[in-house]
This record gives sequence, C-alpha cells and structure tokens, in this order.
Amino acid sequence: MQTLEQLRSGALAGSTSIRLSCGLTEFPSELFQLVDTLELLDLSNNHLTNLPDDFGRFSKLKIAFFSDNLFTEYPEVLADCPLLEMVGFKSNQIVTVSEKALSNHIRWLILTNNKIERLPASIGNCFRLQKVALAGNRIKVLPDEMAACLNLELLRISANQIQKLPEWLMRLPKLSWLAYSDNPCSVAQQSNVLLPDIPWSELEVKEQLGEGASGVISKAVWIPFFGKEVAVKVFKGEVTSDGLPLSEMNTCAAADNHRSLVTLLGKISHHPHQKEGLVFDLVPSSFRNLGKPPSFITCTRDTFEPDTFFSLKDLTRIAFQTASVLEQLHSKGIMHGDFYAHNLMIDDQSNVLLGDFGAATMYDVSLPVGVLHEKLDVRAYGCLLDDILENMQPELKDHPVAETFMTWRNECFLIVPEERPTFSEIHSRIKSLIDQVLIQ
Repeated sequence: MQTLEQLRSGALAGSTSIRLSCGLTEFPSELFQLVDTLELLDLSNNHLTNLPDDFGRFSKLKIAFFSDNLFTEYPEVLADCPLLEMVGFKSNQIVTVSEKALSNHIRWLILTNNKIERLPASIGNCFRLQKVALAGNRIKVLPDEMAACLNLELLRISANQIQKLPEWLMRLPKLSWLAYSDNPCSVAQQSNVLLPDIPWSELEVKEQLGEGASGVISKAVWIPFFGKEVAVKVFKGEVTSDGLPLSEMNTCAAADNHRSLVTLLGKISHHPHQKEGLVFDLVPSSFRNLGKPPSFITCTRDTFEPDTFFSLKDLTRIAFQTASVLEQLHSKGIMHGDFYAHNLMIDDQSNVLLGDFGAATMYDVSLPVGVLHEKLDVRAYGCLLDDILENMQPELKDHPVAETFMTWRNECFLIVPEERPTFSEIHSRIKSLIDQVLIQ
C-alpha cells in the first residue's frame, strides 16, 4: 500500500500500480501524473463519492477498484478509459448504473453489496463480459439484452429480489458458475438435516487455518470428545460475493456425507458475539489445494504452479471422485456453483475433498429446468478436466486414456447445455474405464 505523501512527492512517478487507502474524500489530482503508465488503480476503503470528468485520460488503465467507498452512482466516466476491463465497486451505496456507464471492453464487473435496482440494457453490448458479481443488491429483473453476453461464464446474483430467472440465462453457452440463492425465485434453503448444536464453550479454538469471503476457519479442540481436533468455520454474517452465509450453512447440511466431502459434525451455538458457525472434521495435513484461484489475467480460470504436472492416476482419480460427489449433490437438488480446482483439496494418493458451498444454490429437481442446473456444473467440471489435461506430464498427453478424457471434456463444453452428459453418465463412464485399464 502506497501513501499520499509518496504520490505528492513524485516518488511514485512511472508506477503501473497504485493502491491508496487513507481516508480520501476527493480523487487525488496528482494521480494524473501517471496517465501514461498506470494499469491498476485501487482506491478502496476511502470516502470517495465521484470521479473527475476527465478520468478517461488514464489511457493504460486496465483494472480499477473502488470498494468500500460512498458512491451512489456508477461513474459514467469509466467508460472513457479505452483499456479498462475490470471494475470493482463492492460495498458502496450505488443505486444507479446508467445506460452510458459500462464500457464494451469490460470483462469483470464487481458490484456486490450495493442498492442497485436495475441493470442497464446496454450491458448486452458488453460482448467480452466473462464475470459479474451482483449479490446483495435489489435487482428484480435481469435485462433480456443480457442474453447477448455470450462469453459470460460466472454470474453471482444471490440475495436480490429476482422474481423469476429468465429462460435465456441457463442456456448461455459458456455459463459455468452461477449463484442465485436468497431470491424470491430460489428454493428456500432450509435443510431437512437436524444438525447437533455444539456449544462454543466446548471448543478450544487454536490457530487460524484460513479465511474466505464468508468466514474464518480455525483449528479447535472439541473438549468433551477426548480433545478431538476439529475445524471451526465462523461466518462473518455479511453479504459476500457469493451470497448469504446462512444459505451456505443450510446447503452444507443438505449435502449429506460423501467420501469426497469434509464431514460436518454440527453447528455452533451460544457464540459470545452471536455468530453463526459450523464444526467439521479436521482435514488431514496431508491434503493441499489442487489449484489456485483465477488471476486478473485468467479472469474465470484457475491457475497452477509452473511445476504442476498430473499423472494418469491423478487424472482418473480426481475425475472419478469429483463426478461421484457432484452426482450426489445434484441428486439432492444442489448446484455447487463454484466448482473449481482451488475449492478442491488433494493428497499424495489423489484422494479429493470438495469444499466451499458459499455459491451453492438449491433447486427443484422435479422441474424441467432442474437438469439445466446440473449442466452448468458439468461445464465447470469440463473446465477442471481441461486444466488437468493441460498440465499433464508431457509424455502422457497422447496416451489413449488422456485422449478419452479429452473427448469427454469436449462433451462437457457443448454449446447446447441439454446435450452435455449428466454426472451419472460421467461417473459410470469413468468407472468402466477404471475397470478396463485397472487404474487405481
């Protein structure tokens, strides 16, 4: 994080990236000294309400973040930046997004936790749009013009006021990650599973293991159970980019047990700050994340360390186990909505655990549109296969097993969602393959 003093002194001359969080109430005019070099501007956590009319002078700007400010309107001047492709206004007070506000070049738009009631029809002109986060607003209808956003892959619209999903939405050819819980059109996420209450006083919380958008995960000792080590997830209680924490809790419970899911032990009660939370079996230290989250460049696709190489055993076991757990989830009317390598954990034997139900949506499997929910997760599954195949050991890429998976990956990418296979079909195919080639 840089300082305003550094900016004013000229110490940041020629910078390509600027991050300032220092209680700003006005846009620092000194930033215009960087119009020919600045590519990333982050003015989050300030008190800004507007941008200067000549903001379009930032001719090299690609990424702009203004989260946790006081904007009430999405600034139209952003559309004047010729290269701007990622914009974030999470947790402002935005009510209005005008027809002139969105640049046709934008790929990644973050408007989570605002007060937006309608989207402009001009969003249909955003032909490069891949990723849109709109959870926690007041949107009632998605504009039909949005059906023209054929490159849209990830959409978060949870915790809005959407009465009905438009028919075109589930048939967007590249849509792979969708979350729409906590809308009038969604199935009420009330789990039928009665979770045991685990009093906070019975837990001795140790070190923090991780932190996500929805909560903090810590290691703990469950005192009455002979000091059993567990993982405790305490929810922050606020709208995240995926939706509301309570929906995540209910979906975790409804998912039931599976060898590729972390076992849920119960829910926290009597938290000193009235926080909601869940208690899970502790994941063994032998597990690690399969991948890393998308970067600014990859936008919707996971990233991997340069030395990541998968074997045929890895490919087959990962594909088999994830198809199995996704088959179970969809049999219960649960669309994961965030099926990614970075939400999978793996050990040295290629055993897999799926986590993070923050973007999950429950749906009615008896309705005709139900199968389309599964076909979105199928496309996300295809992306995982694609990532693994791309990172296969070079000498194995032409192996018949790898080529078989390439064919299945292509089927997961079919433009017409109904033509993609179901997880039951995928699971059955891989089991048959394992039986034939004896890959264990």
